Amino acid sequence: MPELKEFTFLSTDGKTQIYVREYLPDGNIRGTVQIAHGVAEYCNRYDDFMIYLAEHGFAVCANDHLGHGKSVQDEAHRRFFAEEDGWSKVVGDIKQLRDIQKNKYPDVPSVLLGHSMGSFLARTFMIKFPNDFDAFILSGTGQMSRLIVKIGYSLAKGECGKTGAMTPSPKLYKTAFGSYNKKIANPKTENDWLSRNEANVAAYEADPLCGGICSAGLYRDMMGGLVFISDKKNLLKMNKKAPVLFIAGTEDPVGGYGQGVVKACELFRWALMKDVTLKLYEGDRHEILNEDDKGTVYEDVLTWICAKVLGTGIDGTLLENAQAPAGPTSEEEAVAKLQKRLNRKL
Repeated sequence: MPELKEFTFLSTDGKTQIYVREYLPDGNIRGTVQIAHGVAEYCNRYDDFMIYLAEHGFAVCANDHLGHGKSVQDEAHRRFFAEEDGWSKVVGDIKQLRDIQKNKYPDVPSVLLGHSMGSFLARTFMIKFPNDFDAFILSGTGQMSRLIVKIGYSLAKGECGKTGAMTPSPKLYKTAFGSYNKKIANPKTENDWLSRNEANVAAYEADPLCGGICSAGLYRDMMGGLVFISDKKNLLKMNKKAPVLFIAGTEDPVGGYGQGVVKACELFRWALMKDVTLKLYEGDRHEILNEDDKGTVYEDVLTWICAKVLGTGIDGTLLENAQAPAGPTSEEEAVAKLQKRLNRKL
C-alpha cells in the first residue's frame, strides 16, 4: 500500500503555506509525477489516481494552489490568487514543488500532469521552465482564440477595478462557465458538465472546498495566463523534445467538445513539438479521471508514461527501439522555422 506523506512550503507570495500530498510506492521509485489541479477544487480529489500511479512505482505529488484547499491564509482569500501577478505566483509554486521533488529524487524521470486550469498552468510552466520535466500530460485543456481570451482578460481586469480583486464575481463566473451545460438535456445542477456520473457531480456539489464563485482577481489572472499561452512567440520556448499527451472527453465543453483539444494539438505541432499524442474518450465530460471509464484512462496514462520516460511497458519490460524523440538540431533552426510560420493562421 502506498505511503501518504503531507507537508507544506512557503508560497512565492511570501505569506501562504502551500499544502502538498505525496504518495510513495512500497519499492523502488521508477519516476515522479506532479499534478496541478483545476479551479475551485483541491489536490485530495486526485488521491485515487495518485495511489494507482504509486502502486506502479511512481512517487506522486500534488499541491493545493493559492486560494484552494488548505493553501489559504483565511476564508477571505479562498478562490483568490494575489493582488498582482497571481498566475505567476501559482506557477512559481509548481516550480518550487518541482525543485523539492527533484532534490529528493534526482536520478529518476519526471512528469507534470495538469488538469483543466492546471493544464493551462502546466502549459505556462512549459514555456517558462521548459527543461524541468521530461514529459507533460494535459488533461481537460482547450484552445480559445487569442482575441477571445484578450477580451476576457480586459473584462476581468475592469471588474477588478470596479469591485476589487478579492471580491467574488458572479458576472465573470457566468461569462466563464454559464454555457457549459448547454448541450446537456435537462441538467439537474449547474455542474452537470463535469461528469456524466450523477454521483460524481453530487459529491462535488456537497464538498465545501469545491465550486463556488471565484474572485474577480482569479478570473483576471487566469485569463492573463490564457493570453500568455496563446502567444505564438512563447511557444518557441517549449522543449521540442519533451513528449506531450493530451487527454479529454468528447463531451467536455472546456475543450470545445474535442475540437479545442485538437486545435491545441495542432498548435503544439505547428510550434515544432516533436512528440504530441491525443486521446479523446467518447462520451466523457470534463473530469475524465473520475468518469465511469477512469480505469481505462488510468491505464492509458500509465502506459504512455512508462513508454515515453522509461522506455518500458507497465510491467517494466523494455520496449524495442525505445528512444527520446529528436528535436531541432539547434535553437537557431527552431527560431528560423517558427518565424516562417508566425503569420500563418491555423
